[in-house]
Amino acid sequence: MRLSYIGALATLGLLLASPAPAQTTAPTTTTRPPAASAAPAAKPMPAPASSQEALIDINTASKDVLDKLPQIGSVRADAIIKGRPYRGKNELVDKGIIPQNAYDAIKDKIIAHQKS
Repeated sequence: MRLSYIGALATLGLLLASPAPAQTTAPTTTTRPPAASAAPAAKPMPAPASSQEALIDINTASKDVLDKLPQIGSVRADAIIKGRPYRGKNELVDKGIIPQNAYDAIKDKIIAHQKS
């Protein structure tokens, strides 16, 4: 009994210590181009125009301002105004005010400020 227990532990130890063949990766034979090749330079990202000023507050914006947002027309602007106040901009989707695709189009342009 004791001999089989020690044998089982030794076998388990060997299995854990050796790498599994399915986990090893085959060496790749692809070659990389030389570093001095003419790769296009990365263009710097334009600095956002003061993010807080550019954001539209969905709790206070007028219908005309909301109407100018992408995928937000007159009807959706009215629905946004009717559903106020919002604790977070994600509530537009959570409350079913606008669909997810419309929210994805405007989420970086809006904010839901809270009254102090």
